[in-house]
Amino acid sequence: MNEFSLSNLTEIKEAYDRDGFVIVRDVLDIDLVSELDRHIDWLIEHHPDLRPERLGHWLIAEDPFWVRFISDQRLLDVASTLVGPNIAFFAADYIAKPPRDGQAVSWHQDSNYWELEPMEVITIWFAVSQSTCENGCVRVIPGSHRLGPVDHRSQTDTANLLNSEVDPAVVDERQAVDVQLNPGDVSVHHPLMLHGSKANTSSQWRRGGSIQYMPVTTRITADSWPCAFLLRGNDVAGVNDYQPIPKYVVGQHMSFKGYEAWI
Repeated sequence: MNEFSLSNLTEIKEAYDRDGFVIVRDVLDIDLVSELDRHIDWLIEHHPDLRPERLGHWLIAEDPFWVRFISDQRLLDVASTLVGPNIAFFAADYIAKPPRDGQAVSWHQDSNYWELEPMEVITIWFAVSQSTCENGCVRVIPGSHRLGPVDHRSQTDTANLLNSEVDPAVVDERQAVDVQLNPGDVSVHHPLMLHGSKANTSSQWRRGGSIQYMPVTTRITADSWPCAFLLRGNDVAGVNDYQPIPKYVVGQHMSFKGYEAWI
């Protein structure tokens, strides 16, 4: 298993290039993880129309806590090993699977769903609760990023988050690795990595989510993208238009440690 700590950042790129994924342990401290857990509850309460697996990027642009989280220096340190010193943010989602009802995610490649050019972007998956085989952790096929883009097809016969999948004939599940994480751990995977997750049939939540970081040279080709931010380093003129950092408004946003600096 490709497991590292924040003190092994120089080794991450070699493993990522080889296998398409890495695990980095103990990136987020317990206080931040607790705030993430509370933020999931806050979003569920304020968006009862959304399943907890679908607390997505369109909620981010005006949410100062989420922007504070995605700009955490420890996450950016991990990202910088793979995208370089000038880091932009593309998207993020909480994918919180409730007990006994959490939806599966069919085998897929992230790149199939994103309008980026070139497809130079990474996903950091962060664990808020324990993420285990029993509650539907992420599963990957090591080395599958070297297959290149694979066709996806509609899949609505069984409940799954994406309603689509790659052809099952492409996936050798005997090679699958369960990416089991503790709260505060993260994993990183390539946009062409074949990955998915099973339904949560356990009695425990699986809480976590994904963040997409990219170099500033990657262009967002989707119209009116709502949540592009420049998070570290310098911009490249004419590539993307970035959002202003949102201000904290009492009564409108969830309070968090250090929110005074966001007023």
